[in-house]
Formats: sequence, structure tokens, C-alpha cells
Amino acid sequence: MSFYFQSSNNECLFAVMKKLITLLSLFVVFGTSTIKAQDLSDSYDFAIGVKMYPGAITLKKSIDGYKYLEGIAAFWNKGFRATGLYEVHADLLDVEGLKWYYGAGAHVGFYNDKYYAGSTLIGIDGVLGLDYKIKGAPLNLSADWQPSFEFGNGSGFEGWGGLSIRFAF
Repeated sequence: MSFYFQSSNNECLFAVMKKLITLLSLFVVFGTSTIKAQDLSDSYDFAIGVKMYPGAITLKKSIDGYKYLEGIAAFWNKGFRATGLYEVHADLLDVEGLKWYYGAGAHVGFYNDKYYAGSTLIGIDGVLGLDYKIKGAPLNLSADWQPSFEFGNGSGFEGWGGLSIRFAF
């Protein structure tokens, strides 16, 4: 399934991006409104930061101790992609603050390059990674691999991931 925007009708693309940014902002406001006093332990309730490759904003919210929701908004020369992931964390090697995680989710991408010709594609995602919360500091680091499959014109499998650095609450 694929949806196309005519090149002469960029207002529609900008309206959709504006709604997504508004939704992302509401998520930040909702997430930060539930933040308790800063916990300097090896766990965190909410984290916000950047993910390097392809250049993204990442938000992570604990929903049950070892279960998290992560939102990723990626911007690059092809366009914009919003991803939502459900992740399960587990201790690793008895190292305080170090966890490994796996999960799944979905994304929607608004592309504007020669291969996708201004199309909107949806897809499914997986994630596998390492997460480290530095004890005594409000800092969270992670590295992951995120395989995904996009449906529609230009569909296919791709694998990407990256390094994230977040301010943890």
C-alpha cells in the first residue's frame, strides 16, 4: 500500500508533518509531566535525546520497569520517518545499568527523493540493542540494530540502527 503526494501539492505533506511534530510534542509534554524527582540509579522512567544515524530525535518511556515505548523521528535528505517501538529490557552480565533489549513496532515515512518520488510508505520494524544508564549521572547510552520492511512502491527490507545519547529522568 502506498500513498502519493503530487509535487504541486506540498501543502498536504507539510500538514501531515506538522501533525506528526505536534503529536511528538504532546508525547514529550505527557512524558515529562509524569517525571518524578530525578533518579540517579541505573534505571530511568523517561529519556530524551538524539540518535546518530540517520539523525533523529528519540524519546523513551518506561511502562513497566523493564518494558519501554520508544519514539524516533528521523530527518535526512530523503525525507522524514516516524517510528514507534515496544521494547523489553533484560539485565546483561550482572553489570549495573547495562541491559540488552529487543522489540517490535511500526513506522511511516514521507520521502521526497528520486527513488520514492514524494511517496508515503508504511512498514514494520524490529529492534535489538544494548542500553546503558550511567549510575550517578542523568545519562543513558544505547546502540541498536533496527531491521525494517516497507510496504508499497519502493518496498523492501532495510536494516539500520545507531548510537543514542539521552538525558534520563
